[in-house]
Amino acid sequence: MPSLAHTRVLHIDITGHDAPGVTHALTTILGRFDARILDIGQAVIHDALALGLLVELTDAMKSSSLMTELLLKAHALGVRIHFRAVTADEYDAWVRAQTKQRFLVSLLGPTLDAAPLAAASGLLSQAGLNIDRIDRLSSRVSLEGDRQARTCVELAVSGDLASEAALRADLMALTREWDIDVAFQHDNVYRRNRRLVVFDMDSTLIRTEVIDELARLAGVGDQVAAITEAAMRGELDFQQSFRHRVGLLKGLPVSQLQQVVDEVPLMDGAERLVATLRRLGYKTAILSGGFTVMGEALQRRLGIDYLHANELDVADGLVTGKVRGAIVDGAKKAEHLQAIARAEHLSLEQVIAVGDGANDLPMLRLAGLGIAFRAKPIVRASARQSLSTLGLDGILYLLGVRDRDALD
Repeated sequence: MPSLAHTRVLHIDITGHDAPGVTHALTTILGRFDARILDIGQAVIHDALALGLLVELTDAMKSSSLMTELLLKAHALGVRIHFRAVTADEYDAWVRAQTKQRFLVSLLGPTLDAAPLAAASGLLSQAGLNIDRIDRLSSRVSLEGDRQARTCVELAVSGDLASEAALRADLMALTREWDIDVAFQHDNVYRRNRRLVVFDMDSTLIRTEVIDELARLAGVGDQVAAITEAAMRGELDFQQSFRHRVGLLKGLPVSQLQQVVDEVPLMDGAERLVATLRRLGYKTAILSGGFTVMGEALQRRLGIDYLHANELDVADGLVTGKVRGAIVDGAKKAEHLQAIARAEHLSLEQVIAVGDGANDLPMLRLAGLGIAFRAKPIVRASARQSLSTLGLDGILYLLGVRDRDALD
C-alpha cells in the first residue's frame, strides 16, 4: 500500500475483463465516502477494461476503509485494482499538460500493417508528441473476409510541436513507401463542427473528365485529353486552355451531351459519402470547371445543395464551341466557396473542399479542411490533406465518422 501521509490525490487503476456494472460498483463505493473525482478515463479494447481515476484524498478518507472496500469489490468483480499516491507536483504537471497542443493523425488504407504504424508512431515520438488515444474508425473484418476492405485508425496525440511542416513532410513520405494515406489535423472545435463540403466534379465526384468524353464523341479526343491533363497539372492557364478545348467541340449534337451524362460513372464511395453528409446535416456544393449539364444531373441524383459550373452554348441543336457567362476557374471556385459559406453563416474553418486538379488549389487552401483526392502530384504536394488509397467516402474518417455511423 502506498504511503498516503502527505498526498492529496489518489490514482486508482482498474484493469481486467470488461463487464457491465464495474464502473457503477466502484464509483458507488467512492460516493459513500464523498470522494471528489478530479479526472476519469476508460477504454475497452477487445473486452479488456482499463479504467483510471484521480480522486482527491481527504484526511478522513486516509484513515477510512475506502481502499479496503474497493479492493474487496474489485476481487468480487474479477478485476485488478492498483492504488498510487500522487504528489501535488505530479498532479499540477498533469493539469498544465492540458494546455499542450493536440492533434489527430489518421492512417488510412486498404489494410493496416504493423510497419507503417510503427514508422508513423516513431515519427510522432521523435517530434516530441505523445499518443494519448488510438481509435479504430473502420469496421472489423473477419479473417476470411476481404483483405482489401477499407481501414482507418486515428491517433490522438499531444505535445509541444517544434515544426508542424517538418512533421507533415515526414508523414507524407510514408505514403510513398506504403499503400496508405496519412492525415494530420489539429484537434480543435472546428474539426467537430464543419458544416459545408464543396466538391470539384470531374475526376472527383465522377470518375472521368466530361470534356474528354465529349471530345471523344466529337473526334478530337486525344487532342483535348492532352490539353486537359496539362491544365490539371497546372502547366497551362485554365481559362485559355478551357476555351481552346470547348472550341474543339463545335458542331457536337446536343443529343450526345445526354449520352455522356447517362454513361459517366460516379466515383467510388460518392453516394455513400453524400448521403451520410446529408443525414448529418452538412450542406454540399459542386464547384466545377466542367459543365452544368453534368452538374445538374449529379445535383438531382445526390441531393447537392449548390451548383456552380460552366454552361455550354447551344444553337440549333449543336454545341457552338463557346460557353455562356464567366468561366468557373480556380479563382471563381474560391469566390463561390466564400459566398456559400456567408450564405450559410459559416466560417471558412467550417468548410471542407475536395478536388484533384491545379484549379482546385485556391479553394483547397481557403477551406478549413482541404483534401486532394486522387490528385495530380502538384496538388498532392500543395494540399494539407491527401487521400488516394480509398474511395471518396474515406473522407468520412477525416471527419471522425465511424463506419457504424455511416450509411451503407
